[in-house]
Formats: sequence, structure tokens, C-alpha cells
Amino acid sequence: MSFISYLINGVSLGSIYAIIALGYTMVYGIAKMLNFAHGDVIMIGCYIVFVLMGSFHLNSTVSIIAAVIGCTVLGVVIEKIAYKPLRKASPLAVLITAIGVSYLLQNLALLIYGSEQKAFPVLFTIPSVELGGVYIDGITIATMAVTAIIMVGLSLFINRTRMGKAMRAVSEDKEAAELMGISVNRTITVTFAIGSALAGVAAIFYGAAYTYIRPTTGAMPGIKAFTAAVFGGIGSIPGAMLGGVLLGVIEQLSKTYISTL
Repeated sequence: MSFISYLINGVSLGSIYAIIALGYTMVYGIAKMLNFAHGDVIMIGCYIVFVLMGSFHLNSTVSIIAAVIGCTVLGVVIEKIAYKPLRKASPLAVLITAIGVSYLLQNLALLIYGSEQKAFPVLFTIPSVELGGVYIDGITIATMAVTAIIMVGLSLFINRTRMGKAMRAVSEDKEAAELMGISVNRTITVTFAIGSALAGVAAIFYGAAYTYIRPTTGAMPGIKAFTAAVFGGIGSIPGAMLGGVLLGVIEQLSKTYISTL
């Protein structure tokens, strides 16, 4: 396999990290908290698709939509139950709670589905494309395209919409935003909903790329995506995108050219 092929695979992997990192950076940028349960929401999204297609025999489109909606609802519920009561608590208390929620989701999945890995269903088949003698997998193209669309869409949403302006106001100063009539709680809830919906989208492409899931599926991608968000400047949407892609490229090239022995 040529260097270009490895590079493209790295960009594809990095695009998945970028989608996850965008969820991290949205929540941190607005609510100023690190939602370490974000990766486990992705795992739940994978299991939603697995159950709907495997047990209920629904088609892929319905399963994908259900996974995104399910992750969105889960994110809002987590925010309401676990994080909202800690709105004025110390950052350490919020961090410990986030880690606790992460372990709770993992163990619930472990109790329900067991520890063995499950085969992720094939959601869609996209033909490969030849470009300059290099074959690019269709899933890779779809992943990169969707990631770019999401980044542009989020940037426009934050900068052009009324809710986006409210999010920026809350990010700058919660107390001042409240004095201006902005509902801080509602704004943070919407932020969690968007971040969790992105987790649902990431679940689709992560499952398609790795083809198996287990209760700890979201843990490592979540940590890597958090690293990508910090690398790109956490709170920055373009930075999260860039950080995710760079991390994916570095990981792929390191596995290829640097011995692990």
C-alpha cells in the first residue's frame, strides 16, 4: 500500500475523531465542562443500530435515524439528571460525575449485552473510487464529506442563528447572559443535544469502520477525540476538526512506519 493510501486512511480515521471532538468542544465551549461520558454515548448509538437491525430487522435508514435520536435524548437526560444539579459546583465535582456516568453506561451495556464483541451490521455499501491509481473506499469518502459538512454547518449555526448567539453569550459570561434574558439552562441543554446527536453520527461511521462493538467501544475513541479537541484548541470548531484529522493521520502513519516492538 502506498503512502497516499495510508494518508487517506489516516484522514478517514481522523474524520471520525473529528466528529467526536466536535461534540466535546461544543459542550466545553458553552458549558465549560468535560463530558467524559461522550464516548459512551457513541457506544449506546452503536448498540441501538445493532438491536434495531439485528433483532427488529429494521432497515438501515430507520436504524441510523433512531440511533441519532436515541443519542440525542440520552445526552439531554444525562445533562438534566447528572450535570444540571452541579451547575455551580466545582469543576472537580463535575469531572468526577462525568467519569461516573461513563462507567454507569459501560456497565449497563455489559449487563445487557455481555462482554463479548458483537458484529456491527452493514448499513450501506458505497463503491470505491479510483483516483490517480489509488483506490479510495466509499465509506472513507462518505466519512470525510459528512465531517466537513458538519463542521461548516456547526460554524454557521454558532455564528448566524439566534441560538448560536445565545450559546456564545453563555460561553462568555453566564450571569450577563441571564441578565440579557437568555435562558442558560435551555442553552446548555440544546448544546448537549447537539453534541449527543454528533455522537450518534460518529457511532454510525465508527461501527462501519471497525465492524464490531463491545461495552468499552466508545472509551478509547472518546479519549483520542478529547486529545484531538485539546490539540486543536478546545472550544474551537475548526480546531476540533483539524485536531481530529491530524491525530488520525499521525496514528495511521505511526502504526505503519514506526515499529511497536
